[in-house]
Amino acid sequence: MNLHAVLSLLVFSPLVGIIVLAILPKSQEIAIKAVGFLATLPPLALSLAVYAHYLAGKSLSDFSVSVPWIQFRGLQPDEPAYAVNYELAISGFQLLLVVLTSVVSTLAALGACRFIKKEWKGYFMLFLLLVTGMLGLFTAENMVLFFIFFEVTLIPTFFLIGKWGYFEKEKAAFSFLIYNGFGSAVLLIVIMILLAKTGTTNIVMLKEIIADPSVGLSADFKLGLFIALLIAFGVKLPIFPLHSWMLRVHVQAPPSVVMIHSGILLKIGAYGLIRFGMGIFPDQFKQLAVLLAILGVINLLYGAFLAFIQTDFKMVLAYSSISHMGIVLMGLAAMNEAGIQGAIFQVVSHGLISALLFFLVGVLYERTETSLIGNLGGLAKGMPLTAGFLLAAAMASLGLPGMSGFVSEFMAFLGLFKVEPWIAAVGSIGIIMTAVYLLRAVLGMTFGKAFRDFDGVLDLRGLELVPVLVLMLLIVLIGVYPSVLSSPLQATLETIMLGLGG
Repeated sequence: MNLHAVLSLLVFSPLVGIIVLAILPKSQEIAIKAVGFLATLPPLALSLAVYAHYLAGKSLSDFSVSVPWIQFRGLQPDEPAYAVNYELAISGFQLLLVVLTSVVSTLAALGACRFIKKEWKGYFMLFLLLVTGMLGLFTAENMVLFFIFFEVTLIPTFFLIGKWGYFEKEKAAFSFLIYNGFGSAVLLIVIMILLAKTGTTNIVMLKEIIADPSVGLSADFKLGLFIALLIAFGVKLPIFPLHSWMLRVHVQAPPSVVMIHSGILLKIGAYGLIRFGMGIFPDQFKQLAVLLAILGVINLLYGAFLAFIQTDFKMVLAYSSISHMGIVLMGLAAMNEAGIQGAIFQVVSHGLISALLFFLVGVLYERTETSLIGNLGGLAKGMPLTAGFLLAAAMASLGLPGMSGFVSEFMAFLGLFKVEPWIAAVGSIGIIMTAVYLLRAVLGMTFGKAFRDFDGVLDLRGLELVPVLVLMLLIVLIGVYPSVLSSPLQATLETIMLGLGG
């Protein structure tokens, strides 16, 4: 196989599933579910093959592709003034996110076979379009292509929430669209300005041009563009106070969609801040580093304290996501290798842990039609396997040593303590609160007073065990062998630190 075609196949292979689904009759439930699941396997296999290629000591640049695509001609008929190429590439950081996307997408498709009760054909067609968009934006090598894939993720997510969600699904879907639409509009403005000023949207070239003082871009101009990027990706992360839309989505969207949303889509915000904010505007990032650290602490504490008072476990997990994304901001604000590596670890770790927790919540809701903590007391007696995995996932989320959450949080705080010890010390209160609200909620559900009879309620079984076991094994693997993440990140970290002057 031509290695230059691998990334294109990886990104667009789910579209084959959409074509097959379009042909299948709506009544063929088993066939539709099978195709919806099987269509996620080619990108999973290809992403693992790329990872194996890296482990073999070969360069990831072997997969890069650049083909002329769009040209804007200037005054001279035969001389293009601007060019936007079809460019895909993958670095160690992108590789981790592509593998994360492929794994979570496959497991979410498997979960959808259980959780989605109607109109499976439409659901899986939108789901596979969403998978294509996510894979595309993590491999895009220019900002126009990134923006196109970014928009592709918005449309199917809106319909997946609004059509297959719960009681206030339309409100949640429109809230998602309005906030994220605003973020994408700001991002588009930045891209158009960069194209007009530099003549390119290629990410590598933009880094070189922006850093070149002879180009004549003022410091204030670059700071303004960086702040715009911070807003655009801050909506996605989300950064307080741009977070309210996310709470509705986590509560109202179907479990398989929330697995994707919490596990992958929120990580687009962190990816954008690292790839474009820190990568293209390193000086401006350094200029606002203390502000970002403070915003990270606010996210961490705000999410932790509000999670503590929730009575609905879905809301606990929603505020927990806000809190954990604060750790990403704090790690990035440290602007040293330990902090940045911790932030990236947190991105991957939280993606796995949140996907596991929301899958388990989906199982509970499907069995009991409630996610209220008080109504799920005595869970350990009625559903011991589910309760055990729920407790294990909570331990990973609060940072138990031996699990992925500990590695990411330790490194992020280590990095921040080196440069801003007082901010890090205040933020450490959030780590304590994380243990408090998670143990309060999970122990209240597993060993709390039982207000319902679990007789006849089935525990985890059959294919439901596959997502749980896979995610749990990956969480433990990263916890006991962090090199599985840190090794691919070395080249990325060196590039980032070089840009920061470190």
